[in-house]
Amino acid sequence: MSFCPSSHIHATPSTPPPNPKHDPCTQITLPSQLHDPESNQKSVPIDYSARSQWLRAAVLGANDGLVSVASLMIGVGAVNQTAKAMLVSGLAGLVAGACSMAIGEFVSVYAQYDIEVAQMKRESLESRESSNKEKEKESLPNPLMAAGASALAFAVGGLSPLLAGGFIKSWGVRVGVVCSASSLGLAGFGAAGAVLGGANVSKSALRVLVGGWLAMLVTYGVLRLFGLVFKMRVSSA
Repeated sequence: MSFCPSSHIHATPSTPPPNPKHDPCTQITLPSQLHDPESNQKSVPIDYSARSQWLRAAVLGANDGLVSVASLMIGVGAVNQTAKAMLVSGLAGLVAGACSMAIGEFVSVYAQYDIEVAQMKRESLESRESSNKEKEKESLPNPLMAAGASALAFAVGGLSPLLAGGFIKSWGVRVGVVCSASSLGLAGFGAAGAVLGGANVSKSALRVLVGGWLAMLVTYGVLRLFGLVFKMRVSSA
């Protein structure tokens, strides 16, 4: 039985290995580059579900503001063609809607806050471990921030039709500009929400656009019919 005390270790492929027929020693060939397991790690996918809460509030607030103000201006324009009437109605809808969104979001989020705090107290009584208490407190919703964000989103959405058509004298041009600006805003909000949420852009934009058109059409039709039934005077002065 023979034993070879040495081994040939080739660190790089540039060094030619000895002929195995003439060298009975064990040959070990090492790769020139070591394999890094971290290099082949796949990128972590984006968790779109984590964005759902604030994304819903932002898109809903902006979309609600745009549709509400535009529909209100078009509805008032169906029975009163003056620029001042449409401008005042749009401004009133903007302020009232922003306040309503802020109060509604504050009450809703504060109710969620109370529920989560009560749940944390019950869990703390059952388990005395306090390692994750600080993290849980940081994850609690903030009612004031939610109210401010909802009001801001509503105001941003409502400013688009108000500024676009509120100062145009001609009634027909004014209504057309309000509808056009609202359509662009609706499509933009729908597309932005789809991009941030990882959804289909075209379907989301079309869904929001059609919904806004229906709201404006129904509002105009109802107010126009109301004006005709009760013989309301349509002024163009």
